[in-house]
Amino acid sequence: MASVSIRKETNTLYLDFRYMGKRCREQTALKATIANKRKLEKLLIQIESEIIAGTFRYAIRFPESKMSDHFSDAEQKLYEPDLWLERQGKKEAVLFSEFVTTWFNHNKVSWRRSHTINIESIINKHYLPFFGNQKVNSITRNNLLTFRTVLAKVPGRNGKASLSNTRINKVMNPLKRIFEDAADEYNFITPYIRIKPLKSPKTDAQPFTVAEVNRILSKVRPDYRDYFLVRFFTGMRTGEIDGLKWKYVDFEKRLIKIRETIVAGEEDETKTESSIRDIQMSNPVFEALKRQRKHSAHFNKFVFCNREGEALNHNNVTKRVWYPLLGKLNLEKRRPYQTRHTAATLWLASGESPEWIARQMGHANTEMLFRVYSRYVPNLTRMDGSAMETLLDAQLEIRYA
Repeated sequence: MASVSIRKETNTLYLDFRYMGKRCREQTALKATIANKRKLEKLLIQIESEIIAGTFRYAIRFPESKMSDHFSDAEQKLYEPDLWLERQGKKEAVLFSEFVTTWFNHNKVSWRRSHTINIESIINKHYLPFFGNQKVNSITRNNLLTFRTVLAKVPGRNGKASLSNTRINKVMNPLKRIFEDAADEYNFITPYIRIKPLKSPKTDAQPFTVAEVNRILSKVRPDYRDYFLVRFFTGMRTGEIDGLKWKYVDFEKRLIKIRETIVAGEEDETKTESSIRDIQMSNPVFEALKRQRKHSAHFNKFVFCNREGEALNHNNVTKRVWYPLLGKLNLEKRRPYQTRHTAATLWLASGESPEWIARQMGHANTEMLFRVYSRYVPNLTRMDGSAMETLLDAQLEIRYA
């Protein structure tokens, strides 16, 4: 993919693109500023458009470049559209519908089931109606931008007037890979050129306070009390707790072993490799699981389950138990996933090691922990430097008059 990059030695920008099978890098005297980078990105769009049209001439665009010696006019004419097809043995591109079907079948073997379902839905609902009957190499950057504009007019979920920017980005993202693969297959320049994601608001963590947790656990239906207690104090994801099996609960070592999950009602692998972990049971969690063992251990499968011993349906739990409870308690409507955020902030507030917390949460490192959760610690602990003052007062031997 073409890009604008920074030369570290001089802090200047250079163009990096491919032409006639060769990598081309053209230096500039422009400093690495945002304005200069945008200027060069526009130039790259022009260059790639000329390459697609077969009108690009290296010596004209970069008259002082040594690279122009590598491209004779006769050779460059071979890259004009009609001659290019002839040169490639007239390997004609197929319809988008045909290519995307093949692409999907080749890639789904390496995807998790939930991702496969999501991509298949996007293809059928959005891609095929818009691009299906077009040749895959005839689709332009403007076609992609028009498609994105159309997406912005599609009604959203739960009565929303349109899709959110976050959802639009998720629909657009696979197209980048699809056209990169198609471009490699049929020897054309991908039209997915510098299409930046739409700005979307970051979803803030909204953890519950200890007082709110107490209110929830005291008023929730008795048959769901231990379920939510475990969620609040382990930080397990929804699919992890709904898919938790008794064979992964080690009472002797007081560990919950996260090895599987439930996705779209089906048993699946964990979200990431770092998600495979052992969560230490606190006393409340240990006692809750001992109580739960009396209710579901005889099914010999899921820890939290319905009357038939099958995994809970998280949509039913959310709509029939969780949201009505929050409404009854006059608490702000928050997804059950906020129980995971609550566990993280309470661990931080209690002074647990960030590395230990990251392992309990299933994070690869502490980066996300500090980025998402650390700002809640002062509110929970009411600390504003007084901990350091206490330490210095107790241990600093030097005193000043």
